[in-house]
Amino acid sequence: MAENKHRGSTLDSFLAEEGVLEEFQARAIKEVIAWQLAEAMVERNLSKNKLAILMGTSRTQVSRVLDPNDGNVTIETLQRAAQVVGRKVQLQLV
Repeated sequence: MAENKHRGSTLDSFLAEEGVLEEFQARAIKEVIAWQLAEAMVERNLSKNKLAILMGTSRTQVSRVLDPNDGNVTIETLQRAAQVVGRKVQLQLV
């Protein structure tokens, strides 16, 4: 029986070997941010429409921010959304 070449490897090393690590990391970050914003909206009793008004943007843009599958959101938009829900965005290179 053939030995599994991935046995004992990490998920990150497997994804890197497959050439999709960066894509998966970006998606995971977007999912966490979307979830955190959605939770903060619930805490503040904000609908998508109300968040859009407070951000000075469209409901469509808010939907993009909250959609973990839509990776095309600017940092500026994330900062505005975070500010409205009483949070802030922190980025760092590690």
